[in-house]
Amino acid sequence: MTTPQTQPPSDTWSRWLLQLRNGGDQSFEIKLRTEVEAYADRVLDGANLQPGMTLADIGTGDGLVAFRAIGRIGRSLRVILADISSPLLQRARMQATERGVLDQCSFVECAADRLMEIADTCTDVITTRAVLAYVADKKAALQEFHRVLKPGGRISLAEPIFQDDAYAALTLKNILETPSVGTTDPLMPLLHRWKAAQFPDTAAKIAASPIANFSERTLFESIRVSGFTNIHLELHMDLRPSLLPSWKVFIETSPHPWAPPLSAILAERFTPQERQTFENTMRPLVESGQALEVTRTAYLTAVKAPK
Repeated sequence: MTTPQTQPPSDTWSRWLLQLRNGGDQSFEIKLRTEVEAYADRVLDGANLQPGMTLADIGTGDGLVAFRAIGRIGRSLRVILADISSPLLQRARMQATERGVLDQCSFVECAADRLMEIADTCTDVITTRAVLAYVADKKAALQEFHRVLKPGGRISLAEPIFQDDAYAALTLKNILETPSVGTTDPLMPLLHRWKAAQFPDTAAKIAASPIANFSERTLFESIRVSGFTNIHLELHMDLRPSLLPSWKVFIETSPHPWAPPLSAILAERFTPQERQTFENTMRPLVESGQALEVTRTAYLTAVKAPK
């Protein structure tokens, strides 16, 4: 483990991954880690890695997919860990050193749509896990993926689909602004204020938002027109009891790196009376264990056509 003196600095991406995703609760982080590892393993199942290959893990974060790939394949696998976040790359490098696999790893600080430091046709497989969702120019990123892959190379992606969350915020806004519909429920405007702080809530904002202006279908089509073939996409939608273990964790987590936690929204956008109304209604539901959550993840594999 790293000591406080050797911890890398923080940025938006590392703060979310290491703090806001788990609400600062280490026991919840352990449970969450198990969930995230399952996503990573599914990406690797689709990657079809073989000994001697080179993997480029784009948006590697703390290196979860990359290190699990090395665990599967062994010493012959070469891995390029690329990320826009310098703090996360520093953390991944420290992890590689602790795991004794530093000599198998290369670290590249870059955006997913600008992989300039990665050479043409040098990789056998590209993986992502919740990366393209945050890229404004997805077309450019997919062109870069195509460029750095060898002929016959493969992509295996797992991307969250947030469009329905944005449409839910838009629906709340429309209900509140349509006199013929209307509502006397005092909670409704509070729910909208919460959701609108985390997701775009107008058609224009949705169209401009990287996380909301695409669906699994448009993702599929973007990959098709980027020159890939043998495309397979599975949308996984799961309704289940919320994993959040307490009210404190509920208000301290955020659903994605650009979203403030509910605690900040309550402090900055609610009056004291509104905060009390919101908590009186929502807290019993959260603490009862009966709250539900929906997750939507697109898993996609495709191949760069051989020459």
